[in-house]
Amino acid sequence: MSNSLTCDVVVVGAGMVGAATALYAARAGLSAVLVDRGPVAGGTTGSGEGNLLVSDKEPGPELELALLSGWLWADLAAEPGVGGSVEYEAKGGLVVASTPEGLAALEGLAAAQRSAGVRAASVGPDQLHDLEPYLAHGLAGGVLYPQDAQVMPTLAAARLVRLARTAGASLHTGRTVTDVLRTASGAVRGVRTPHGDIHAPAVVNAAGTWGGELAALAGVSLPVLPRRGFVLVTEPLPRRVRHKVYAADYVADVASDSAALQTSPVVEGTAAGPVLIGASRERVGFDRSFSLPVTRELAAGATRLFPFLAEVRAMRAYLGFRPYMPDHLPAVGPDARVPGLFHACGHEGAGIGLATGTGHVIAQVLAGKTPDLDLAPFRPDRFPRADADADADADADADPDSAPAPVEGP
Repeated sequence: MSNSLTCDVVVVGAGMVGAATALYAARAGLSAVLVDRGPVAGGTTGSGEGNLLVSDKEPGPELELALLSGWLWADLAAEPGVGGSVEYEAKGGLVVASTPEGLAALEGLAAAQRSAGVRAASVGPDQLHDLEPYLAHGLAGGVLYPQDAQVMPTLAAARLVRLARTAGASLHTGRTVTDVLRTASGAVRGVRTPHGDIHAPAVVNAAGTWGGELAALAGVSLPVLPRRGFVLVTEPLPRRVRHKVYAADYVADVASDSAALQTSPVVEGTAAGPVLIGASRERVGFDRSFSLPVTRELAAGATRLFPFLAEVRAMRAYLGFRPYMPDHLPAVGPDARVPGLFHACGHEGAGIGLATGTGHVIAQVLAGKTPDLDLAPFRPDRFPRADADADADADADADPDSAPAPVEGP
C-alpha cells in the first residue's frame, strides 16, 4: 500500500496508557507513532474518574506498579505547565469503615501495605470530621492514604500526547488498525490501516478494553473482557469533599471475580466543582444501556457517606468499560509468542493511575534496558488459551451482538 511510514514502534490506542507509552518511548529516543480509530481518550479513558491510587491495592505486583506510577505522575505534574493543565491533585484518599469488624480488616490491609512502601495513617472516629467535615456520623474509623491523587483523564491524556509529540512522536487518529503485519518468520513488522501501512519492528497493544481483539489480529489470545461501570456527576459545588472517600468494601469489589453487579460508595470532589460518585462493576459485554437501578444504588451509597448529597442535583451519568483480566493484573511487556509484539492493556479500573509506570517500563524494554519492575507477573502469555476462550464465550453470551469488530483502540 502507499503512504507507508517507518518508525521504531507503533502504539495502538490513544487512551492514557497509549499516550504514556508514546511519551516515554519518544523520550527514550525512539521514533513512535500513536494510532487510534477515534480521538485521543475516546474510549475507556474518557469515561474514567482519573484516580491515581495505591489505597485499593494489596501488596504485590500491581501495587509495585502503582507506586512507580505515582512517582512518575508526580514528576510529570512538576514539569512546567503540566500539573494545572491536567488538574493534578495530590489530595490523598480516605477509606472508611462503618463497623469495628470492617475497621479491623481495613487496618490489617493497611499494615500489609505499609510494609510494601505505602504511607497509611489510622484515623479514629473522632478524627474523621477533621479530614471530612461533611462525612456521616457513626463511622467506626478509617485510614488516610496521602499518596492517592487524581487527574482529569481527558485533559491528562491530551497533555501526555502533546508532550509525546514535542519529544518527536507522531499521532494518527481516525485510523482503524485492520491487521498486524508479520514477517515470514512470524515477527511483527507493523500494522495495516485503511490509510496505509505503518512499518515498525515493534507494536504495542494499548487498546484497553479492546486489547483482546488487537491481540487476535496478531494471532494470539489475550482474555481482556469489558466490565461496565457507571459514574454520577453532580452540579458544581464549593469544595465539600476534600479527599477521595470510599467505603472499605470497595477494595473487595475491585478484587472480585463475579460477573454480577456490585456497587460500593466512592465519592470525590473535582477541581472544576462537580462531585463524582461511583462505583459499580458488572460484566455484561459491551451493553451500553442506561441502568436506573444502578445509578440509584450509587446515589444511595453516596448519601450514606455524605448526607448533604441528598439535596444536590445529579446533572448527568455516564458509563465506561474497564478492561478486565481474569487475575486482575494487566498484560504488560513483550509477548513471547510473537517477536516484536508488546502489550500494555487490561488494567481494569486502574489504567489512569498505572499508565505512567506501564509506559515507562515498556519504553525501557523497547530501548534494550532492564525495566524497573519485574514484568514476569504481567506476562501476556500467562493464561491457558482454553480458559481465555471460556471467559470470552461467557461474556459474548451476555451480549452477543454488541462488541464492535475490528477495533484497534479505546
